[in-house]
Amino acid sequence: MNKHIDKKALKVSRRGFVGGAAGVSFSFALGGSLLDAGEALAQGASGKLNAYVTIATDGGIVIMTPAPEMGQGVNTVLPLIIAEELDADWSKVKVQQAPVNAAYNHPIFRGQYQVASLTTRGYWMPLRTAGAQARRVLLDAAAQRWGVPVTELTTEPSMVVHAGSGRKMGYGEIAGFAQTPEKLPEIKPEDLKPVARFRLLGKDVQRIDIAEKSSGKMLYASDVQVPGMLYGTIARAPRRGSAPKSFNRDEIKAQPGIVEAVAFDDAVGIIGNTVEAVFAARHKLKADWSEGRGAKNNSETETQDYLAHVRDPSRKGVVVRQTGDANAAIAGAAKVVSGEYTTDYVYHAQMEPLSCTASVTPDGVEVWAGTQWPTKSVAEAAKAAGVGPEKVKFHTMQMGGGFGRRAYVEYVVDAVMLSKAVGKPVKMIQSREDDLRAGKFRPLTAQKIDVGLDANGKVVGWRHRIAAESVYPDLYGQARLDNDKGVDFIVIAGADMPFYDVPAHVADHIYEQNGARVAAWRGIAAGYTNFAIEAMIDDLARQAGKDPVEYRLALFKDPRGKKVIERAAQLADWGRKREGRALGISFAKLGIPPVGFSMIGTVAEISLDRPSGKIKVHNLWCAADVGLPLQPSNIVAQIEGSLVFSLGAALKERITTRNGQVEQSNFHDYEVLRMSEMPEIKVEVISSGPIPLPVGELAIGGPIPAVANAFLALTGKRLTAAPFTPDRVKKALA
Repeated sequence: MNKHIDKKALKVSRRGFVGGAAGVSFSFALGGSLLDAGEALAQGASGKLNAYVTIATDGGIVIMTPAPEMGQGVNTVLPLIIAEELDADWSKVKVQQAPVNAAYNHPIFRGQYQVASLTTRGYWMPLRTAGAQARRVLLDAAAQRWGVPVTELTTEPSMVVHAGSGRKMGYGEIAGFAQTPEKLPEIKPEDLKPVARFRLLGKDVQRIDIAEKSSGKMLYASDVQVPGMLYGTIARAPRRGSAPKSFNRDEIKAQPGIVEAVAFDDAVGIIGNTVEAVFAARHKLKADWSEGRGAKNNSETETQDYLAHVRDPSRKGVVVRQTGDANAAIAGAAKVVSGEYTTDYVYHAQMEPLSCTASVTPDGVEVWAGTQWPTKSVAEAAKAAGVGPEKVKFHTMQMGGGFGRRAYVEYVVDAVMLSKAVGKPVKMIQSREDDLRAGKFRPLTAQKIDVGLDANGKVVGWRHRIAAESVYPDLYGQARLDNDKGVDFIVIAGADMPFYDVPAHVADHIYEQNGARVAAWRGIAAGYTNFAIEAMIDDLARQAGKDPVEYRLALFKDPRGKKVIERAAQLADWGRKREGRALGISFAKLGIPPVGFSMIGTVAEISLDRPSGKIKVHNLWCAADVGLPLQPSNIVAQIEGSLVFSLGAALKERITTRNGQVEQSNFHDYEVLRMSEMPEIKVEVISSGPIPLPVGELAIGGPIPAVANAFLALTGKRLTAAPFTPDRVKKALA
């Protein structure tokens, strides 16, 4: 699965079918874009032809997986979708990583691009269609050979069966004589296998990467070895928009094992014979950097400025979500309840720092990288090398964590530029310190929520203001932001409230311009938007004198939302009193209207050491509605992982800046959760429909408000600034 791909083996004719002694390959129609309509995804609209399945005469089956693997299990579940409809014997299936080619584009993003937990959901219908088409071609070929109507044939794992005569024929045998169809068979939704007949999906089929990962044999981008390869590193400018005016190049080049040192637009690159030599020289780098956009970036003062902005009614933001006239409803309300919340910058903290290997030659460029955006990686590598995209041979490697950081591809450009500078292959590796100090962080935010209540305490209006820098321009370009009418969907994700009974709602984004390097982070914005929403709901329950669970159940207008809250509360034994401990609950969702929403209820049990101000999370209970659970155990693992990821941001993880520079440098001062701090976690997966819904980031929005609400229940005090560090806890108690 992780070996370099022989592209010759992937060639298919325009007619979509290649026969021969070795077997048969199929190509299938993928869904069209659904950026404007969810129905296109649901129906698997026709589009470009894609090569997915190869069947050899010995019965072996190769299935191409179109998406990069970063720990979420897509290199198992996507091939399983095809294998299910193909009715393949899974033990005979080998999975290969697809090359970067428009044939494998994600139907939502129109490229090979993996973000927002939409990989499985996006490929769902296209891959089912692909598997069903392959099966139908095999059935047609067998029917012709036996001289029977195709309607009399069925399949069992990798076998075509004619029940009337008792004959059976393996897929490998059929591959030896099957003829090319003039047109691939049309597959309608009703032609697909009913969910009740699934053999592979919905079962706990072991992930194909477990053996190699657990044995240390898995190849990541950092493991690539190329003949004649040198090593390089990038020292990025300490501030966004800054450039090296000069640096001690002669001193660096004089260091043992150093081949070259070169200045780029916003960085200095160092190239040498060994990693050790390169990192040793990096420590001796002295550069004079220009001031740059982010020179005055200071997280402490920013927080106060942002709070002032969300408080100021004269400061208008970009309206990003609106239902009814919330401002008028609040102005005429019998009572208004308000809350303010802040969150710090947070780092992706992926275990594998950025790395990429590139080889630039007169014939083109070859790249080995782990990336969430292979399509853009190829485009940017081509641009940096000065060649056309067709001259780029790209190897998609395993990622040691992505979480949104590897949706940015500047490290691919870095490797290409380093190779171009010396005319040899170069593996670019950043140290943890450089990866962190030049990281792209989840934006620092301030939020203000105002809720209008009528005389009976019913919510009549909800206003949610968010102050934060915009992510869109750096990730997608200013033109994309302009095209979306100034709405940065990354920054405001989760600020909508479609499942609560809130008749009038508005959310606006006040754009800040401080020059910080900001990015999408796991869960996009749910880590802070849902913190504010769910904390406010607990405050409303408290003021109404109602239990937080009961209050939410009364406020919900969606039965699925009610069910996850009810079940999470049951798992936690919500009504039982705890000595010295308290429970907090939260609701979270993940998705977009065209593809649907998954939902989760989260309960946290905490205690508090008051002298130190340290919160201890003892238990997390979750009930997650994911639609159709394709791999239950992997879904649980993904939810557990995102719970831990989010809990770190709830309790410890924070980036601070001063004079435009990041103050943290490694895990000694950017603290992540340790094993000794892990709570017990119980996750229950709820099946609610025939379509898989987003999973990977679903739990991100749960722990922060659940912990804050548990703290409120325990102490009567509200935590409003995340993470909930000991000093902030003691301040809240005081």
